[in-house]
Amino acid sequence: MSSASKLRVSEIFHSLQGESNTVGLPTVFVRLTGCPLRCVYCDTTYAFKGGEWQTLPQVVDRVARFGARRVTVTGGEPLAQALCPELLTMLCDAGHLVSLETSGALDISVVDPRVVRVMDLKTPASGEVERNLYANLEHLRATDQVKFVISDRADYEWSVEQCREHRLMRRCEVLFSPTQGSQQPRQLAEWILHDGLEVRFQIQLHKLLWGDESGR
Repeated sequence: MSSASKLRVSEIFHSLQGESNTVGLPTVFVRLTGCPLRCVYCDTTYAFKGGEWQTLPQVVDRVARFGARRVTVTGGEPLAQALCPELLTMLCDAGHLVSLETSGALDISVVDPRVVRVMDLKTPASGEVERNLYANLEHLRATDQVKFVISDRADYEWSVEQCREHRLMRRCEVLFSPTQGSQQPRQLAEWILHDGLEVRFQIQLHKLLWGDESGR
């Protein structure tokens, strides 16, 4: 079977969801290989290359073996692989509660409406702010989430501006997350409280539990 009918998979593992509004819940993660972006704070650079070619049924079968209800497809940038939307649909059809973690640089309208889309808007300090595909905002539903990874005060102010300009809190849930080692979590929390923002503050739970260990 040719690679055109397969996905390149970096890893599949069972852990606790570390982010989003399902944080702490047991979840199977399917990490696809490859990403067209190079964010300066990226913590999954090992997924840029390598991985193992697998058919869609193989991936769905491996996910099923863990016996978990929730599945997150992540990367890298999962939508960079053409078969990702088909995988998402197959996982939904298999009865899973499916979420997609995406950079926001690629079209999310191709994704099955049953999938919860957790979409980044890249901040200036990421180094990839020019890659944001703002047309994606029109496709957001109430069940989706927009995430801002914030590295400094300028990132915070930019993020607040985007929320207000695009009325993001009316579209879906908004997540503000501090960049590890750059933005102090407490300071970000105090900014949010001071400005009365209706956003969800989050710290990566998996980093608190397992540090930078891969496969968690």
